[in-house]
Amino acid sequence: MSLHAKMAALGVAAHLAAACIVCHAQATTTSSGQAWPSRPIRMLVGFPPGGPTDVVARIVSERIAIQVNQRIVIDNRAGAAGNIAVEILTKSNPDAHTLLYSSNAIALSPGLYSTLGYDPNKDLAPVTEIGAGCLIFVVHPSLPVQSVQAFIEYAKARPGQLNYASSGAGTSTHLAAVLFAQRTGIQVQHVPYKGTAPSLVDMIAGRTQFLMGAVLTAVPHVKEGRLRALAVTGKKRIQSLPELRTLEESGLPGLVVTTWQGVFAPAGTPAAVIERVNAEFVKAVHSPELKPKIEQQDMDPTGLSVKAFNAAYYAELARWTKVAKDAGLKAD
Repeated sequence: MSLHAKMAALGVAAHLAAACIVCHAQATTTSSGQAWPSRPIRMLVGFPPGGPTDVVARIVSERIAIQVNQRIVIDNRAGAAGNIAVEILTKSNPDAHTLLYSSNAIALSPGLYSTLGYDPNKDLAPVTEIGAGCLIFVVHPSLPVQSVQAFIEYAKARPGQLNYASSGAGTSTHLAAVLFAQRTGIQVQHVPYKGTAPSLVDMIAGRTQFLMGAVLTAVPHVKEGRLRALAVTGKKRIQSLPELRTLEESGLPGLVVTTWQGVFAPAGTPAAVIERVNAEFVKAVHSPELKPKIEQQDMDPTGLSVKAFNAAYYAELARWTKVAKDAGLKAD
């Protein structure tokens, strides 16, 4: 064989070897979940449009869509404290092209239902926490109280006469009020609504007297005088109302209820794909474009690892299931 022919043969062999290396690399990339997403993503939200969870879900989804160069379609499936959306998620293909953006109701509400269309301990794959915040304790301005302690005295003098609103049985707005009543010894009546917006409408109209509400949607009404704020439920004060005390500062040490929002995939989604999705959301949460927008919702951006979020979710699930059982709460 001539030198020219040998060189040509070597060139073909080298080309084939390079092609094989590329094919192997592509196979490795795909099997490790790097191909996600390969088509538009469906983002389930278990609450109505315009509520605090929906608002942040849309902000986050906009950023993720840019990062992964795929469209994200928000699918609001409100009802049963978010459980309808959760059940839809658990019946979806485990490939992370259907995800759930949820409030911490996903860990609170299961304890209230004797039957669910899914197993909260087995049918979910926690991806990451987006941010954490708290609730705001508001009353109707017609109540002659200006502080938490004054409210407690007022309620104790009227057992069973005060109603509190919530965005649904099993939500944080419900169980935070349950804990508050248990801790303070007041007797009050629960009035659940299908979402944050309708609960605020009746609260402002005076049909209910108090609410442990979402900061994002309640604060504007506080600033305009339609509601009166008495405290927040977190460990620290909030940026939008820095003069407002926490429940602990109001004479109730240890009474803290934090809220959070996170992303879930169906159980069975490959671990490598979960890690890939987690990486994109964590990147988005801490990006200069998204981080300040989350903070504007009175939430601290977190972006937990898969391991950390799993631990947090299952701990919350166990905690609130016990609270519901001890209080004898049932939503069905």
